This record gives sequence, structure tokens and C-alpha cells, in this order.
Amino acid sequence: MTLIASGTATLEAALFKRPMVIAYHMNWLSWKLHQRKMLQPWVGLPNILAGEFLVPELLQDAATPRALAQATLAWLADDAATQARRQDLSRRFTTMHQELMRDTTKLATDAIEQVLAA
Repeated sequence: MTLIASGTATLEAALFKRPMVIAYHMNWLSWKLHQRKMLQPWVGLPNILAGEFLVPELLQDAATPRALAQATLAWLADDAATQARRQDLSRRFTTMHQELMRDTTKLATDAIEQVLAA
């Protein structure tokens, strides 16, 4: 379980199949500008890639200590529903990981060949 700031670290945590709570707080003026441009409802990369809220995002004024603690503790509960939720999340993150995998050796070789051929 991780409590993590929005950014690339959220994708890294997803690739390690870790449940997480994403938190982010910025200067209020930057937040207002961000809200005006918001093209999608998610800020965390795992949620963006899934196209849905797989993990909670607590942004700006919602990122209070109490809310962060509650969201984090929700992942740590030992009941059957939470265990099933963690297992489902792990499966979703595994699928996401497989979809993101690329043959980087071949891609790099092809790019080098194109440069050398030019």
C-alpha cells in the first residue's frame, strides 16, 4: 500500500501491483488554471490509462490528513471485500503492465537503422 504524490511514481507503483492513494496539492492559482484546462477527470497515470478511477485521488482541499488516512486504511482492511478489491486491482495492474510492455531492443535497433540509412 502506498500513499503517493501524483506523477510518474504512480505508474511505478502500479507496475509493482501496489494499491495506492494518490494525493496532490498545488498553489491555488495553479490549481484554478488546471481546473479550467482539465480535459479528463483523472490525474494519476494508472487511472488515466484505465480510463476510470482504479485508485482514489485526493486533490487540493480533499487531500486532508483525515481523508488520506481513511483512504489508506480502506486498502488495509482485512475483510473479504477489501481483499477482493486488492486482488482485482492487482489483476488490472498486471494487464496494464502487459499492455505497456514493448520490445525496446527491437525498437531501438529499428530507430538506429533508420538514422544510419538516412
